[in-house]
Amino acid sequence: MTGRIAFQGEPGAYSHQACREYRPEMEPVACATFEDTLQAVREGRADLAMVPVENTTYGRVADIHRLLPASGLHIVDEAFVRVHISLMALPGVSLDELKTVRAHLVLLPQCRDYLERYGIRGEAAADSAGAAARLAARGDRSVGALASDLAAEIYGLDILARHIEDHDHNTTRFLLMAREPDLSRRGDGRMITSFVFRVRNIPAALYKAMGGFATNGVNMTKLESYMVDGSFSATQFYADIEGHPEDTNVRLALEELEYFTSETRLLGVYPADRKR
Repeated sequence: MTGRIAFQGEPGAYSHQACREYRPEMEPVACATFEDTLQAVREGRADLAMVPVENTTYGRVADIHRLLPASGLHIVDEAFVRVHISLMALPGVSLDELKTVRAHLVLLPQCRDYLERYGIRGEAAADSAGAAARLAARGDRSVGALASDLAAEIYGLDILARHIEDHDHNTTRFLLMAREPDLSRRGDGRMITSFVFRVRNIPAALYKAMGGFATNGVNMTKLESYMVDGSFSATQFYADIEGHPEDTNVRLALEELEYFTSETRLLGVYPADRKR
């Protein structure tokens, strides 16, 4: 499809990389916050939003599970993006000139071994692509940035070392959000169904709510709880299951879920990413 796709962060952010990898034909639209990203789709300024939900190293992305149900948008696809970290500097700068590198707080520990080996001090920045942009603007030869290869390309920086992360498994899962749901079966692989629910205030309600998935052979790949409106007594659950709501076993499991929940809301039905 053509159109525009919104993401949170500066150009060159890993969310921007996800847009380029999974929707290269669409025009990327940078947004300051996750709320702005979702609002851009609601208001029609973008057709899709690319939103990170979890990372293999750092777990759940803060606030996303709270924002998704309230967004009024629907999940139509998912994207698994390998997070590679590269060390970049101003053109012509050599590695031994660097004293400091700037990056988002979560990136610095992932490159600890490399930075210690070369005696480079890490300094936290609001975001990594922004650190690359400010480096290009300020022209400090003693400072580098840790960011994506895309950020180096956009801001005209030299990559001194590629993919210096200490571990080779760092992957972020993104969800693609749209104004309208797409419940059709797509692709030739598995389908994923995502929903949120609140259990009724009865003993063992969660245990009973989950029973229908077990007895009907539905694989639940994710179940997470989070507070609603800052209350310890109001808990909402986010779940991903394998299958389509029209599959007999999924339909029966969701019907059983209704008996033990006070609210259930479908967030989306979409093909499983090939990297899942």
